Amino acid sequence: MSEKVIEEKQFFQVEVEDSLAILTIDHPPVNTLNPEILDQLDEIFDQLAQNPDIRVAILTGQGEKAFVAGADIKQFPELDGEAGKALAAHGQEILNKISQLPFPVICAINGFALGAGCELSLACDIRIASKNAKFGLPEVGLGIIPGYGGTQRLAKLVGIGKAKELIFSGELISAEEAYRIGLVERLVPVGESLNSAKELANQIAKKGPIAVQKAKQAIEQGSSMSIQEGLKLEAMLFSQLCETEDKNEGARAFLEKRTPNFKRK
Repeated sequence: MSEKVIEEKQFFQVEVEDSLAILTIDHPPVNTLNPEILDQLDEIFDQLAQNPDIRVAILTGQGEKAFVAGADIKQFPELDGEAGKALAAHGQEILNKISQLPFPVICAINGFALGAGCELSLACDIRIASKNAKFGLPEVGLGIIPGYGGTQRLAKLVGIGKAKELIFSGELISAEEAYRIGLVERLVPVGESLNSAKELANQIAKKGPIAVQKAKQAIEQGSSMSIQEGLKLEAMLFSQLCETEDKNEGARAFLEKRTPNFKRK
């Protein structure tokens, strides 16, 4: 067991222990996102991506009131077309990095996940929601649309028709409804989203880290390909894994009925 390292930043608490990193957004009262927080999130994930020991990350919000209740609306009145395009592109670039990280990111959602907060959760690999969570993309009520990937990721996750219904209406939905339509993967009691995320993270961390990385790559990249192109990608990544020591270790451990000792090689 390695020593737990906790780093306090302006808007985040970053906890790293063994192969798990936990990022907690801390911007009271409802963890609204602004460009500075997004930049800090980008910086933290860049640092974690360079740490070969990290196998899973969890992203959550401080308190039970909100995961992230949206972007800072105070910035919107001053936006013109050029500034709006730059803001959206900046947010999209940072959220895209989450889907391209070499390890899975689990989102532990407590309370409100609205607007940019919902989009941030959509950029993660797996979403676990407490029963008090509320989800929504209410941007059309402000005369804009989701700009950090919400129109694209929500449609891929829950289907085009349901995405249109939620985005056109700006409706807030419960955690139960989010689970029913596939917006979240797990629904847990209030206050248990982080614990549930840790349990899943520890389960994932025991698997072959290169295999998990390649599986994430296959799913993410393959989702925008034809089935034929996706199968070619899958076969290529499978062949790369066959060249690893971890593949041999995993097979030997199974045959010898023991726990594998993966070394990311």
